[in-house]
Amino acid sequence: MTRTKWKAASRAALALAGAGALAAGMALFATAPAAAGTTLGASAAEKGRYFGTAVAGFKLSDSAYTTILNREFNMVTAENEMKMNATEPQQGQFSYGAADQIVNHARSRGMSVRGHTLAWHSQQPGWMESMSGSALRSAMLNHVTQVATHFRGQVVAWDVVNEAFADGSSGGRRDSNLQRTGNDWIEAAFRAARAADPGAKLCYNDYNTDNWTHAKTQGVYNMVRDFKSRGVPIDCVGFQSHFNNDSPYVSNYRTTLSSFAALGVDVQITELDIQGASAATYRSVVEDCLAVPRCNGITVWGIRDSDSWRASQTPLLFNSNGSKKPAYDAVLAALNNGTTPTDPPTDPPTDPPTDPPTTPPPGQGGCTATVSVNQWTGGFVATVKVTAGSSAINGWTVGIALPSGATVTNAWNANRSGSTGSTNWTNVAYNGQVGAGQFTEWGFQANGTAGTLTPTCSAS
Repeated sequence: MTRTKWKAASRAALALAGAGALAAGMALFATAPAAAGTTLGASAAEKGRYFGTAVAGFKLSDSAYTTILNREFNMVTAENEMKMNATEPQQGQFSYGAADQIVNHARSRGMSVRGHTLAWHSQQPGWMESMSGSALRSAMLNHVTQVATHFRGQVVAWDVVNEAFADGSSGGRRDSNLQRTGNDWIEAAFRAARAADPGAKLCYNDYNTDNWTHAKTQGVYNMVRDFKSRGVPIDCVGFQSHFNNDSPYVSNYRTTLSSFAALGVDVQITELDIQGASAATYRSVVEDCLAVPRCNGITVWGIRDSDSWRASQTPLLFNSNGSKKPAYDAVLAALNNGTTPTDPPTDPPTDPPTDPPTTPPPGQGGCTATVSVNQWTGGFVATVKVTAGSSAINGWTVGIALPSGATVTNAWNANRSGSTGSTNWTNVAYNGQVGAGQFTEWGFQANGTAGTLTPTCSAS
């Protein structure tokens, strides 16, 4: 909500309850602020939607950061502060201070809050990582219950389960300690969340589910269809939509959103960032959401490029100095226009990226690797770019020495050997071939402090 008090907006939502579930859900985000049409949140609210951002608690002391946050957005998602390792660092001992700070900041300014996330294979506390079987199942359900209960009435939607499906052609579940507790663990988590907070929307959230033809997308779709048919309490599906050269925006994106919505769930774009911040692609994403009545909001994953976990890709709406990009103007114009075009979007736009990242020129043949880091208290994300030299390469290996105390917890687009100290990384099946002078990117998340990472690269 934008520039309105939470209680007043809640009363408005209740008053519309008889108008049907969709109308009531949309009322959570629909207000008529004085600044309508001049900011992202205000314009989205005019269309019965929200426009939000991921927020890091430690950045709330940055006045430039909060100025943009308070002005532009009507929904916030805690970037890391509601995850399992943050909220239950020791079993049975819950810590909400950092998350409460974000919730209080948002609600005191009339913004809504999305909860992220209750159950996930990654960023688990160490005590949970070492558990298995029925003990882990019980601990997970207790975590869902306790955290959802703590934030009851303060969070409008929860990412109950995050990233439970595998990449690739299987369309099946990801192998994880949670999956090994039983194939019904996702259903059990949703039922526990509903019991703990009956008023919150309950979402499943994942990445690489944007393309309707992908097996992973179909796997999630089949799960949601099954849940709806059996009365499992699922209200929404979140699409992370981290668009980049390896996972670009596709013309069937709107088909994906509308197909899930047809199952009787809301759809939300939960972690949007676009490599190079193409104005045309941002505009297409907004238009796709506006064309699907049950697409009730968009969240960008960070405010300025310097706040992004993929800072080197300059993927957000504001430059690192806080100035608006052409992509911002495109998004605002699309929101204000509010059209619902009948034709599907065209092929991915090819306009050049704004403020493209710079990369040291690769040497003759071989490959080079560079790394950018997004650090927060207790952890970091490293994005690694592998660039081919003067000749194409068919595979690559990157070595990274991690400082003492740093431990890898999650990785994407690369195979790894080792989680501490000297780690080695190799390409996966789809990103080993890199043309001369071209690059591919992958990354990992770790606990601890990154320090100075100096990767080495060898090619095959």
